[in-house]
Amino acid sequence: MIVVCNRIPVNPKHAAAFEERFADRASLVDGMPGFVSFQLLRPTQEGDPYVVMTFWESEADFKGWTESPSFKEGHSRSGTLPPDAFLGHPTLEIYEVIQSTTRIEHLAK
Repeated sequence: MIVVCNRIPVNPKHAAAFEERFADRASLVDGMPGFVSFQLLRPTQEGDPYVVMTFWESEADFKGWTESPSFKEGHSRSGTLPPDAFLGHPTLEIYEVIQSTTRIEHLAK
């Protein structure tokens, strides 16, 4: 399994609009082959980026998502945010999961 982290520096005055972009993302990514999980992380420290985390069965599955029409549709929505919504370029990081634990009752919330 892999984890893809996209660190996105967002202008605080556009944070609410940025978060709204992800409200309907489930319909776009959840049905993709190899998709496991999605998390949008809001920074707790001023100046830190948002982190979009997706978990995939394989890097090939993630690549399939990035080449899909659904990916293009989802990312075309960024055009609805003004140019000053972002404070820099996103940084994409891909990690291989080598250890993991999960408390199941938390996943049901």
